[in-house]
Amino acid sequence: MSIDCGNTVHLGKNVYANHHLTMMSLGTITIEDGVMMGPEVGLFTVNHEPQNIRVIKTGTITIKKNAWLGARVSVLPGVTIGENAIIGTGAVVTKDIPANSVAVGSPAKVIKRL
Repeated sequence: MSIDCGNTVHLGKNVYANHHLTMMSLGTITIEDGVMMGPEVGLFTVNHEPQNIRVIKTGTITIKKNAWLGARVSVLPGVTIGENAIIGTGAVVTKDIPANSVAVGSPAKVIKRL
């Protein structure tokens, strides 16, 4: 596991993270109870300003209760993943994912409601 700003990471109870989790957490990461994350998940709260790449911008990532992120999922700044959501392997999550849904792809799109 790699975390760059541990004091901006908030973990709930019974969170499971498989090997090689990366958290670039300057912008704050909140992971609620019961979340499961597969191997090589990346949570990235930092990005660069397109007009000036030397300027960084941050956005909070929130992963709600009982969400499940498959292997090699990447979550970008400012995203909330809803309660009980499932994110398929290799997805790149660029926008909020609603509760009780399945999202896959790059960029991730909801394909099913649970």
